[in-house]
Amino acid sequence: MPSFAAAAATLGQELTLPGVAQSVVLTRTPGRASAMPSDETLANFARTGATLAIHLSIHNLAQVVESLTPYYGEQCPVAIVWRASWPDERVVRGRLASIEGLIDNTMQRTALILVGPVLESEDFQESSLYAVGYDRRFRPQSADSPFATRTDKSEL
Repeated sequence: MPSFAAAAATLGQELTLPGVAQSVVLTRTPGRASAMPSDETLANFARTGATLAIHLSIHNLAQVVESLTPYYGEQCPVAIVWRASWPDERVVRGRLASIEGLIDNTMQRTALILVGPVLESEDFQESSLYAVGYDRRFRPQSADSPFATRTDKSEL
């Protein structure tokens, strides 16, 4: 299981919600081992409002906060999940303005930083995708559905 999915499971949290954020960006900050492409900056990703899952960057937390605050605001929720799905996993939740003061230097390397309004959003619309009345190509709701075929119509 990828670490961002394990972290979401640990948090009991969806990373996308209709009307809040429908994308998750998996990224990291530049490091000694390799640079990032010039257009793949935290600022560019933050402009989209997507949920960010920032890998291999706990040592750059100050830079992460500085880069994201102008776009998400100081009160944007942050969750840091260290060693997601391991027996000794730890979670620290905070806001961009306070997260640096909430972690200690024992959370290194295997920490994932999640940032975005979705992390505490309670005011969102449910997806219609699985709603009973939602007309689907493979499950038309009536004989009048544009998705109903001639053979389907006799079964509806």
